[in-house]
Amino acid sequence: MDQNNPLSEITHKRRISALGPGGLTRERAGFEVRDVHPTHYGRVCPIETPEGPNIGLINSLSVYAQTNEYGFLETPYRRVVDGVCDRRNSLPVCY
Repeated sequence: MDQNNPLSEITHKRRISALGPGGLTRERAGFEVRDVHPTHYGRVCPIETPEGPNIGLINSLSVYAQTNEYGFLETPYRRVVDGVCDRRNSLPVCY
């Protein structure tokens, strides 16, 4: 684990890898796997990925993303009632 400073330690703990046992190899991963998918919005950071052969295979969680009790990534959203998103305090942010 990277322990140079607290920020790099947190970044290291929030990494997501598609490599390893049960995952992909660098040689078999095509462009579709490495590209940003619409379901990544709010869950996986599309910018923070290493350059080189691991590009798109090692990612980081977005700022407010979290895992639930089943291991799925969740992102906060606001409920829309009757086609209107109320940004005041009447409707809380949900996961």
